[in-house]
Amino acid sequence: MGKLSTHILDTVHGGPAANVAVELYSLDPEPKLLVATRTNADGRTDAPLLKDADVKRGRYRLVFHVGEHFRGKGMTLPDPMFVDVVPIEFGIAEDGGNYHVPLVCSPWTYSTYRGS
Repeated sequence: MGKLSTHILDTVHGGPAANVAVELYSLDPEPKLLVATRTNADGRTDAPLLKDADVKRGRYRLVFHVGEHFRGKGMTLPDPMFVDVVPIEFGIAEDGGNYHVPLVCSPWTYSTYRGS
């Protein structure tokens, strides 16, 4: 069956970003919080954000609170930070599909892609 998963990679320190708050919202018809969780030591959530019948066609937003991760590493950062909270909006085109939405980030840049 299908699932939606994520993970966060910290490009400054060359590894996973642990203990980062992650929120998943459904955007159809208006924003609704579906999941609030934190990443584990491997930068992943302990369970898929959605699975099986909960993976439904529609628009979604993932919100990654990465600023707290970088501040916790003792980095000297500007205030306000350039990249603090990262929202990623994406679509699920098929019920029950497999979607992986990783975040690769630093305090100055981020990118994502559809993984498998």
